[in-house]
Amino acid sequence: MRLPACPRARRREDGAAAVEFALVVPFLLLLVFGIISYGYMLSFRQALSQGAAEGVRAAAVSARGSSEEQTRTAALNALNEALETYGVTCDGAAMTYDGVPAGTCSVTIDSCSNNVSKRCASVNLAYAYRENAPIPTFPGIGVALPASLDYAAVAEVG
Repeated sequence: MRLPACPRARRREDGAAAVEFALVVPFLLLLVFGIISYGYMLSFRQALSQGAAEGVRAAAVSARGSSEEQTRTAALNALNEALETYGVTCDGAAMTYDGVPAGTCSVTIDSCSNNVSKRCASVNLAYAYRENAPIPTFPGIGVALPASLDYAAVAEVG
């Protein structure tokens, strides 16, 4: 037969769970928001990479005999289409996030470095992520996120 707990001992433990919860919650929140922020950054990084690839692909498959400006415009359109989900646009020199300058971008059609008789399209992106993160970051998490995301893609133009 078990005796009931001493009422005096029980009173000393009242509120212990609340104190433990209060001590643990900040770390749990930091972990959860860190996972969300870092996951979103990885998704955005993939969109930049995909945008650069789509830009050079559009330039590479542009109609044979297209002017350099038409090829460049096709690449810019494909790049902007890939980034529109995040509110990022490229005008050929600057990247903007919801109208605010957030980095640089360039789309160039020039001779290929390995074969000067051929033309190559290149897309270069540099996005200042830490200052222009597309989602708010939890205090202290910004240190773990990269300052900038840089991508380059090159393809031969038909």
